[in-house]
Amino acid sequence: MEKRTTKKEVVIIGAGITGLTTAFRLQQAGWKVTLLEKSNRVGGQIETHKQKGFLFESGPNTGVVSYPEVAELFADIQLPLTTATPLANNRWIWRKKKFYALPSSLISAITTPLFTWKDKFGILAEPFRKPGTNPNETLAELVKRRMGKSYLKYAIDPFISGIYAGDVTKLVTRYALPKLYNLEQEYGSFIGGAIKKRGIPKTKRDLLATKKCFSAPNGLQDLTDALAQQIGKENIQCGANDICIEPNTNNTFTIRYQTEQGAVELTTDKVITTVGAYALPALLPFISSQKMTPIAQLEYAPVVQVAVGFKNIKGHEQRAFGGLVPSHAKRKVLGILFPSSCFAERAPQNGALFSFFIGGTRYPAICEESDKAIEKLVRKELHKMLQLPKELVPDLIQIFRHEKAIPQYHVSSGARFEAIHAIEQEYTGLILGGNMCGGIGLPDRIKQGCQMAERLKETN
Repeated sequence: MEKRTTKKEVVIIGAGITGLTTAFRLQQAGWKVTLLEKSNRVGGQIETHKQKGFLFESGPNTGVVSYPEVAELFADIQLPLTTATPLANNRWIWRKKKFYALPSSLISAITTPLFTWKDKFGILAEPFRKPGTNPNETLAELVKRRMGKSYLKYAIDPFISGIYAGDVTKLVTRYALPKLYNLEQEYGSFIGGAIKKRGIPKTKRDLLATKKCFSAPNGLQDLTDALAQQIGKENIQCGANDICIEPNTNNTFTIRYQTEQGAVELTTDKVITTVGAYALPALLPFISSQKMTPIAQLEYAPVVQVAVGFKNIKGHEQRAFGGLVPSHAKRKVLGILFPSSCFAERAPQNGALFSFFIGGTRYPAICEESDKAIEKLVRKELHKMLQLPKELVPDLIQIFRHEKAIPQYHVSSGARFEAIHAIEQEYTGLILGGNMCGGIGLPDRIKQGCQMAERLKETN
């Protein structure tokens, strides 16, 4: 087969939300961008499906407008930023045999059965407790120290199950939840820090970060499709297999890959990778195993997501964002989201859509379960956890497996970040991005994409 060799200004590996955002921002600044993607579609984990009158996701269901970059991106691609209904403020936690609402007011905070009286009164002393001194303190250690065991069991632990599908005794606060860590380190306490931050004057740009849950009019794939359209099909190569990068002596890189049409060879002096840590050894074979190991050993939590739809819920709609399950409950279900309660047109009129998240680090064998076993589990929990009548039968059940769903920011994260920085310092023009650093959420990915584009623009 003929091998084509072309010089490119910048090449981005991976067309998920991080790569797409980076490419779009660079293109806006006048850069000529080439985006390489292994699969036959863009979007990475983000994919929206339409079936039987339901609109559901097989990856992230929502994001949070936690950074101005999120709102700015939607505005710049002229895509409406769809925010959730007020029902999204209702969050449930599983305790014993039912879901209870997380407190949203002083009265509910006092009366909730989720937290012990000792911890309810103890929280009043939180602003006066000394900041921790262990930089590698886990989330479990931090929350027990500042808030008490019941807040750990029924607030932070299930919250982390919903975000990381991980273990609070292993996730290190300054890596996994840096905003929480900084509240204590900078202000002395969570409560005091939150109060002081509210008093800091905000710029017009700061106010774009509304903290609201968001999606797009027809699901999150609207976002990735709109970015791809702006970037242009001619600048995106899907089906790029066996991608391999090699540095040259003249501070350039050669990138080789295979397509259905044959072998392709590119040269460039700027490369950005946004792939998973597990894919980097094959992508960057020139990096020694000693330097690559701190990155490649990153642990990922497996997750099975199940979309469940009812064309007629017969008045049993769950009026909340969703329910989360603490790890001590010993259930395979991490949480259940209720997309049709928070966003329009996710289910037929009078119907409902649920999204189950199962497995995580508490049950890593979930991806090996058969479809039949997973469906049986979901049907059982529909009636047990959501208390739906047994005569209600789902009209839709779709199962999605993600063996490497969510990276876990454990104590090894420090060594991983240092290794990434060292490689970038050694090979000028190479930037290593993706969710192995910089946060795992959808807004984190958008922000990192903007930041990587800025880094390149500053080099010119």
